[in-house]
Amino acid sequence: MEQKVTIHEIHGNFYSNSNLAVALHNKSFFGEIKDSRIVYNLYEALYLVETKKAAVIASNKTLSLSEIIKKYAKKDKNILQKYLVFKDLRNKGHILKAGLKFGVDFRCYEKGERPSREHAKYLVYIINEKKKLDIKDFCSKARIAHSTNKILLIAIVDSEEDITYFEVNWKR
Repeated sequence: MEQKVTIHEIHGNFYSNSNLAVALHNKSFFGEIKDSRIVYNLYEALYLVETKKAAVIASNKTLSLSEIIKKYAKKDKNILQKYLVFKDLRNKGHILKAGLKFGVDFRCYEKGERPSREHAKYLVYIINEKKKLDIKDFCSKARIAHSTNKILLIAIVDSEEDITYFEVNWKR
């Protein structure tokens, strides 16, 4: 039986200080090393739970995937859409990290790229097919992607949870 990383969740923070977590980070780039522990974002923790590579412990209780989603859906009603895109791109071999400082959902690294050595190729912006795309918001994200030498990747999630991707490149 394969061992699982134990991830502790405290007030929305996910972390592990196990050797197994360090090995997983070094091999597959899950989490970031901070203060001698591996810190995960919500979507990394969800993915590791779903793929049975980790267990999330909160208040001495192991949380299921659905319990984690339910708990965090109160803070972000788009958690499921974001997780679907995270999972889809991760399953295709991409590495995803938080995109908050770029005003998007994720930074996306190409297959084989190391987040600590290379820059992300894409900025991923996720929208629901029923939501209207605000032109000012779209232009803002396209400008940020261009000014940081990245490609804006728009992920549209439909009601059947299918995802369509559009690359947005800047033209002069």
